[in-house]
Amino acid sequence: MNPPRILVTGKNGQVGYELQRSLALLGEVIALDRAGCDLSSEESIRSAIRKYQPSIIVNPAAYTAVDKAETERDLTYAINSIAPGIIGEEAKKLGALVVHYSTDYVFNGTKAGRYTEEDATDPLSVYGASKLAGEESLRSSGADHLIFRTSWVYGVYGKNFLMTMLRLMKQKEELKIVSDQVGAPTSASLIADVTAFALYRIGSNPPSHADNLGLYHLTASGETSWHGFASYICQVATELGITLRVIPESILPIPTSGYPTPAERPLNSRLDCRRLETVFRFAMPSWQSEVKHLLRLLFEITHG
Repeated sequence: MNPPRILVTGKNGQVGYELQRSLALLGEVIALDRAGCDLSSEESIRSAIRKYQPSIIVNPAAYTAVDKAETERDLTYAINSIAPGIIGEEAKKLGALVVHYSTDYVFNGTKAGRYTEEDATDPLSVYGASKLAGEESLRSSGADHLIFRTSWVYGVYGKNFLMTMLRLMKQKEELKIVSDQVGAPTSASLIADVTAFALYRIGSNPPSHADNLGLYHLTASGETSWHGFASYICQVATELGITLRVIPESILPIPTSGYPTPAERPLNSRLDCRRLETVFRFAMPSWQSEVKHLLRLLFEITHG
């Protein structure tokens, strides 16, 4: 049996970058940037898929500028909503499996506990609404698919909260960080590794794989606020010997109302990952262990 040909979109994004590493163990990976597959162009999407004839299409590419999406609605919907359906249509013709990523922003954040896959959606922003529409367009295509909803994505590559905090902590003596939004920071490398593992488990048992397709929540375990996330970054970085101007005590908590943004964020971004853990039989690591691992990696890269 030949190894699968895996087409990955958005190769220069956080998750796309990590997927090139994790999926290489499973088969031939063809990773494309916007020039190779522009998700705002139906012609570009169909052309790329027809050219490479993949058996698996992994789509981490998305319009992720949450605040700009409020004023760039058409582009946001083209990339996040319409493109997944087009990918699904082409995948169905090939008999290919589609892996797609969605977000905690499909919820309004008012639930007291963790959100399950069965909970009602109610996005607060254009970004959240566009990602929800993307889930629906992929399902409507009839293609075999996995949809992973994740949250608070960060990594050592690209722009994200962790990298921004490290930069600011080296520049400033005091930071004010939102403390009333709660979720689970989830590394791009964890998302990529879980994706590869899920595909491996499905591929190793093809007759029953249909039962394992569908929607899953995928985050690290545990929970914290953005303030708690920043404080932990500061603590671990200091322990590793990274020179910062900030100390944990000078990272001050503020409410969401103290940091207004064009797009409204859910206060509760906690996702229940029990379905993912049960079906694929593994336990998600804690968000703290992932942060510590990535900061240690960054330290080794910068200090030899």
